[in-house]
Amino acid sequence: MHLVPEAEASGAAAGPACHGHEHHGHGASAHHARGHDTAARSEPGKTYDHVPPGWTGAVYTCPMHPEVRQTEAGSCPICGMGLELESAAMVDDGPNPELVDFTRRFWLGAVLTVPLLVLTMGPLIGLGGVRDIFGERATLWTELILGTPVVLWCGWPFLVRGWHSFRTGNLNMFSLIAMGVMAAWLFSVAAVLAPQIFPAGFRDAQGHVGVYFEAAAVIVTLVLLGQVMELRAREGTGRAIRALLDLAPATARLIRPDGSESEVPLDAVQVGDRLRVRPGDKVPVDGTVLDGRSSVDESMITGEPLPVEKLSGDPVTGATINGTGSLVIEATRVGTDTMLSQIVQMVSNAQRSRAPIQKYADKVAGLFVPAVIGIAVVAFIAWAIWGPAPSLSYGLVAAVAVLIIACPCALGLATPMSIMTATGRGAQAGVLIKNAEALERFETVDTLIVDKTGTLTEGRPRLVAVLPEPGHDEDAILRLAASLERGSEHPLAEAIVRGAEERGVEMVEAGEFEAVTGQGVRGTVDGQPVALGNIRLLADMGLDVGALTARADARRDEGETVMFVVVDGAVAGMVAVADPVKDTTPSALKALHALGFRIIMATGDNERTARAVAARLGIDEIRADVLPQDKARIIAELQAAGRKVAMAGDGVNDAPALAQADVGIAMGTGADVAIESAGITLVRGNLDGIVRARRLAQATMRNIRQNLFFALIYNAAGVPIAAGLLYPFFGILISPMFAAFAMSASSISVVLNALRLRTVRV
Repeated sequence: MHLVPEAEASGAAAGPACHGHEHHGHGASAHHARGHDTAARSEPGKTYDHVPPGWTGAVYTCPMHPEVRQTEAGSCPICGMGLELESAAMVDDGPNPELVDFTRRFWLGAVLTVPLLVLTMGPLIGLGGVRDIFGERATLWTELILGTPVVLWCGWPFLVRGWHSFRTGNLNMFSLIAMGVMAAWLFSVAAVLAPQIFPAGFRDAQGHVGVYFEAAAVIVTLVLLGQVMELRAREGTGRAIRALLDLAPATARLIRPDGSESEVPLDAVQVGDRLRVRPGDKVPVDGTVLDGRSSVDESMITGEPLPVEKLSGDPVTGATINGTGSLVIEATRVGTDTMLSQIVQMVSNAQRSRAPIQKYADKVAGLFVPAVIGIAVVAFIAWAIWGPAPSLSYGLVAAVAVLIIACPCALGLATPMSIMTATGRGAQAGVLIKNAEALERFETVDTLIVDKTGTLTEGRPRLVAVLPEPGHDEDAILRLAASLERGSEHPLAEAIVRGAEERGVEMVEAGEFEAVTGQGVRGTVDGQPVALGNIRLLADMGLDVGALTARADARRDEGETVMFVVVDGAVAGMVAVADPVKDTTPSALKALHALGFRIIMATGDNERTARAVAARLGIDEIRADVLPQDKARIIAELQAAGRKVAMAGDGVNDAPALAQADVGIAMGTGADVAIESAGITLVRGNLDGIVRARRLAQATMRNIRQNLFFALIYNAAGVPIAAGLLYPFFGILISPMFAAFAMSASSISVVLNALRLRTVRV
């Protein structure tokens, strides 16, 4: 299971809010883009689709703006976020070049920014001697040499995106980042190269002007860190799609018209071809059995652990696993028409429609970005016209102070700092968070859909009862049943044999073993004829179960599978096998009800068994005999009715539903693809982890809202002061140094507040 990479990615997703969006990989994300409210809007009538007619290669699109389509990777011309592959089939196993590039830029930025911080912040923490070693003038030049590569090379992608945002008129968070970084850097370069152009009040006794290379470098490095973490999170979805695609075998065994057989690539199989599926092989494509008999493990599709008996005329599904028999099938659906391909496409489509996480930052940016730019321009003009001499210098200082104090460093930290801290806290509690979006949405979820097998239950059938008839001994009945079932590979048979071993019951070899399809097994044990099976087997043998029916139904109503043991032509007893409910499930469901969840069980089981389990556990609603595509459809219907839906599951069949849900919750004991498709993974596979996840989500979202307040309060209050609003009345004009301090103060407040999540009780 890819648990660690997802845990690493989970705090990353939002990134220091470079653009206020979160996206998730090639084929991208799963929630419908409802509530999307960004500063960037596409222009009516403007064409962003640059894919030539008939193009068959890779197409890149923006998850937030699907009208943007082009044949090369790049950034969205509307919001600036990185474009992603439109088709899941185009995903490859190679490294993401954007992640490699940004990682390289981040590490260089970090290496250069650390000594830069030591030089500039040293005096504040008692390390003033560092500057004295070089002298003030040499130190300023050292800062310029260290800071310039960080801004101009490490931050180049952001500067380009910021430039595009101005060129197209689609202002976004990149606009502020580019302006803030360049303002701080240009101001500092001017201060080093030509300190004489600044007013005397901004020069020290030696004529030096304060510089802000460290502010520009820190902003670039933090934004790069966010981008790297976000890209890692996006990689998870690519892995999920690849894991699905890898389920299909690479080749198929084709039977030619002359009867010869050969291995051919899966792509070469056509509808109507006859294929042989040998014991243990994966079924290559969807088809119909022509000849042979076998049990097929369809847990990949159904999530249920019991293999299904396949005879002539029965359908089989590609990527399911054949048992011990050999089958000849006719291909009925190949390529993109197979159920596996449809599941892949369902996951891809659901993920592509996911909304961004940082809608708070988006909403703020929609007003904040143009307002800050406008205030900076007005401040410069006002000082240039009415300010004291040298008026242009005062205007420059005021404009730079406005941009620096408004720089979105803390706004970018607000969400990822909380998420990174919450991720660590969740990991301690056995709850792995894939991304910030999962926590945000989980706070508002009101409906929880759970799969039965492996989620509510242990996912492994076991013997729960041996019920002998009068005159028969319990151990003797179990000995006969287990001895007979040793010849079968059916999971129910394995449960009986395992139960006998656990009870210390000695088994013997059975003779004349015969499996009766859909009914049970027959044979001889110690010379006695013994049969084990369901009611249909007894009917075929001419036996009247009579009073046993009520006892058997009572066990079935407990969610158990009942089999009758027949010895010498008479019913000697019953054995009951069940997939037990996890010990933690009842208390967890009670807690989830207390947290306001409506709980729906969706399972491939028959309705009687499902209803029995639901009644015993107090589940609000059941959906039985559910196919994989039905789960995603049920969730979509609930969402259309205004419900916020979380889905908990563990199988490959649950992947589309996990992706469609507002929040997907994977049990850590399940399939990798389920874990990759989900926003939350429960390491221990118990539902009480959902209770902890809900509490964590509530605490984290509270923390994020507080952080957004801290991120903006200093800046919002400081912008008019930085612009010089108080100068005519009180003679107060703050310098860029104070502006940088206010910006830093907001960042420190955000970090300290986020760290409080380390001790939150979940």
